[in-house]
Amino acid sequence: MVQSLQGLRKNNKISRLYKQLFLNLKYSGMFGQAWNKYLPVIKILMKRSSSGDQTLAMNKTDFERAAGGRKAKLTFSLTLINGRNQHYTTPPPVAKELLTILQEDEVTKQMLRNEEFVFSMNTSFQLLIKKTETVAEVEEAPAESSADTSAE
Repeated sequence: MVQSLQGLRKNNKISRLYKQLFLNLKYSGMFGQAWNKYLPVIKILMKRSSSGDQTLAMNKTDFERAAGGRKAKLTFSLTLINGRNQHYTTPPPVAKELLTILQEDEVTKQMLRNEEFVFSMNTSFQLLIKKTETVAEVEEAPAESSADTSAE
């Protein structure tokens, strides 16, 4: 019995080590390394986007190297509502991998669940992060203003 408990403890330690090593790894697809490089700044800009649109100028060579010499479409626009893409067309791989990395990170995952964001990258490799108003916020605003005028 004592040996089986010690064996169980070892298995739990191995299980925890396994989780730490393999489950906490960042996604590293074709553009994963480039997005992981910019992830800390993207988090900050997502938080700041409530006060206005935020732009991140990125290094062109990071994405060209990641593409591996292939002619990849590096411009995109993603509208995310509750963490899901709202466009009907399939986004290019660079956008898919950004979305995957944002969904894997706990901080950005939480922000994406609660708010609507638009991410777009242009040919100058500038990532625009825009927080949009949710439909519920737009509907609540007129109701509050009419209540304020009737009280006066």
